[in-house]
Amino acid sequence: MYINSDAIFSMTQANQNFSSVAKAADRIGEAVVFKNNRPRYLVINMENSDYLLDLSEDEKIDIVAKRILKKHILAFRKLAK
Repeated sequence: MYINSDAIFSMTQANQNFSSVAKAADRIGEAVVFKNNRPRYLVINMENSDYLLDLSEDEKIDIVAKRILKKHILAFRKLAK
């Protein structure tokens, strides 16, 4: 993954001035927030980004499955018994 150096922000910067992160995402298309010197979060401008459209069907299914599992984890645990 190529990361534009103008779109890199530390967690502290993002917490203190999120508007600068959002402006970078508007200008460049995305911004990356680093936590503990590692890329952790990706902020994208959804109006101008094909990021979500570039996902494969399997990736989309994985995202939905994770959401369902997280939302209904107690029911899944009971069913597993």
